[in-house]
Order: sequence, then C-alpha cells, then structure tokens
Amino acid sequence: MIMKRFANASLSVMLALTLLLPTSSVARAEEFDCQDDSLGAVTVDNLRVPQDATCMLNGTHVQGTIKVETGASLTATGVRVIGNVQAESAEAVNVLAGSIISGSIQIKQGVAAQVDQVRVNGDIQFESNHGTLSATRNQVGGNLQAFQNTGGVAIADNIIEGNLQCKENDPAPTGEGNLVKGNIEDQCVGLGVELKHRLFLSFVGLTTHAPDSGAP
Repeated sequence: MIMKRFANASLSVMLALTLLLPTSSVARAEEFDCQDDSLGAVTVDNLRVPQDATCMLNGTHVQGTIKVETGASLTATGVRVIGNVQAESAEAVNVLAGSIISGSIQIKQGVAAQVDQVRVNGDIQFESNHGTLSATRNQVGGNLQAFQNTGGVAIADNIIEGNLQCKENDPAPTGEGNLVKGNIEDQCVGLGVELKHRLFLSFVGLTTHAPDSGAP
C-alpha cells in the first residue's frame, strides 16, 4: 500500500512538471549544422555552416562559435555570439545590423564579406580573400585588419578601439569617417583619424580644435 501511494505521488509530480514545461523548446544543444536552413530566435551551443551550404540567422543566440566552411554562405542579422565568427574559403559571410560578437570575426581565403552595424568586442580580420569586402558602421573593441586581399576592401564609419591596419591589399582599401583610438597603419592611412589627435566637440556651441594644435 505504501509503495502504491509513493508511485502515485511520483506520477503526479511528473505530470505536474510536464504541464509546467513549454510545449516547444527554443534551445538546440551541442553543435548545430545549419545546412540550407533558416534559424530565428533559438539558442545553440556552437553553429557550423557545412561545405557549400547556405545558412540564414535572425536573432539567433550562439553560446560558442560560428564556423563557415569552404564554399558556404552565411547571412546573420541581429545575432548574439559568445565566441568567434570564423570563415575559411567561404563563398559569402554577412554579419549585419544589431549583431553582437563577443569574440572576433575572422574571414580568410574566401570570396565576399560584409560586416555592417555590428558590435565586435574583439577584432575584425580580412585576410587573403579575393572578393569584395566591406566593414562599415561597426563598433570594434580590438583591431580592424585587412591583409593581402585582392577583390577590394571598403572600410568606413567605424569606431575602433585598437588599430586600423591594412597591408598588401590590391587594390588598396577605400573609405572614410573611421575613428581610431590606436594607430592607423600602412594602406589605411587616410581612411580615418586617430581619436587622440581628432577634433573634439564635447558640448554644443564650443569651438573645436585638436588638443595639441594650440588653436584657441
């Protein structure tokens, strides 16, 4: 009799828990292969776009890293990524408006890429790509680097806490309006202004001048 009552009580608890749980989960654990798929506001540990696949993300939360493989394409809008976005030999990588990347965005030996209106706590790195690359209107906590790209690089209106570095790109990168807290180096000279030397306007109505210029 005691065992029967215990079993009935356990069953009641299990039924109550079942009713309390949501009928559809928004979580996908472990590494998720986004292969010719579209994901919305779900959570995954890590995300992989396999070779030659296409993946579209909108509001997706990635607890780890996004990896984009050879010939694959990724378009990510409003995503939250705790780790890095890494692409090697990818066809296209677009990280767009409202996205927050806690690590870095690393795009190497691929074709086209666009990073627009994104907050990146680490670096943005374009290296050895042969298509059109664009980094615009981003907040970059580390460096923005463009090395040995051959399809054209546009770098404009970014706020960069680290350095803006461009080397051995053909053609040389173009752009303007970048505010750089660190140094502007090599081919990037002329694409922006270093924050420590730029014109300051702290309050409306004040005359602006460079801090070390001696201007009134």
